Amino acid sequence: MLTYSTLQDRPREFLAATGLTHDEFARVLPAFAAAYAILYPPDKTWEGKARQRQGGGGATGVLSQMADKLLFILVYQKTNPLQTMHGLQCGLSQPQTHYWIHHLLPVLQRALADLGMAPERDASQVAPHPGGRPPYGH
Repeated sequence: MLTYSTLQDRPREFLAATGLTHDEFARVLPAFAAAYAILYPPDKTWEGKARQRQGGGGATGVLSQMADKLLFILVYQKTNPLQTMHGLQCGLSQPQTHYWIHHLLPVLQRALADLGMAPERDASQVAPHPGGRPPYGH
């Protein structure tokens, strides 16, 4: 099963799976955790309602660690697998995979924006190609 602990001592595979080095991952992780706490406060249910009981009860999920959540969404973004295949890699069903993808994408986007690492969406703000023409001769 794909978890942070299975890849933490395999830098080459980690880079291939996530597109990040361990140092880059370590830099993104605190921002990701902070964004997660803002978007999904611990005193609220996942639906945003006030919690009646203390959080943390119930079964521990597959993505219980913040590093595993970040790894899950980075691998999905880098490799763009079918949800069923990504779920098989991570020990989740397809519906669980779908849920987590849509739960974690806003967290990743916010964390990258907070770090100033979000992709540029305005083409006019992207630097021109150094050769004076677009790549691939277009």
